[in-house]
Amino acid sequence: MNQDSAPRQLFSPQRRRLAMARGERLARQTGAFLAEHMADEIVERLSWVTRDFGEALVLGMAPPSLMAAMDARGIRVTRAGPIGTNVQCDEDLLPFEPASFDLVIALGTLDSVNDLPGALIQINRALRPDGLMMAAMIGAGSLPRLKAAMLAADEAGGRGVAARIHPQIDVRAAGDLLQRARFAMPVADSDTLTVRYSSLPALIADLRAHGWTNTLAISGPAIGKLGLVAAMQRFAEDADSDGKTPERFEMLYLSGWAPSPDQPKPARRGSATASLAGLLDKARKGDAGE
Repeated sequence: MNQDSAPRQLFSPQRRRLAMARGERLARQTGAFLAEHMADEIVERLSWVTRDFGEALVLGMAPPSLMAAMDARGIRVTRAGPIGTNVQCDEDLLPFEPASFDLVIALGTLDSVNDLPGALIQINRALRPDGLMMAAMIGAGSLPRLKAAMLAADEAGGRGVAARIHPQIDVRAAGDLLQRARFAMPVADSDTLTVRYSSLPALIADLRAHGWTNTLAISGPAIGKLGLVAAMQRFAEDADSDGKTPERFEMLYLSGWAPSPDQPKPARRGSATASLAGLLDKARKGDAGE
């Protein structure tokens, strides 16, 4: 294979590691409330599952509430990710043997891996039969105010529109990816979180504290002073009467089970009306002898 035919990476691993390292450092100083929101949701959903989990793999962020919940259930945790973990690796290049874990949780990072389908396949492979995967990430529809501000910055710079915001997947695409990765009883859903910011720099500070800034392999040039002024003005145009601008985060949640002969058979595609809680409870009734 020559260089021209080699697959191109959407995200820069080096920029991604640097962004995550900065985010981890800032989060210790200021907190990372969006990650905590994701973690609280994962912890609540995990509480619906009555079975025991012995070994868990946590990919990416690990807020205190998540780790405390794992400890309370007596779950032994291995952390893996590009920086600051027990095992350093990219989430789409997991170094674990098949059937190594009962539970895998991926928080806030799968949306910026170069091979999301491959990452989900590898997570499934790392699970023991009837093991559970739970993931949370930013989904499609997030950050519309930031996108508008960056568009205004590029227009002010006169250089044309540049790639500055990560591509995002929606609930339907997430469900399709779970099925492609051969998870049993796959579920993808989302909730909307609106956060009000006093300025564009305040929003960017939050994104930096989560490691969620631009890590695209091919990105646009720096926006410059004119672009920054235009971006801040555009962001302020959407402010409410109190001067704060609402920004939307679509929190995308994924779950699925490693296949096992004892699991309930899934319903015909497109016929599901049950909630995630109902599906998880139904899947686990066999463990409780009901």
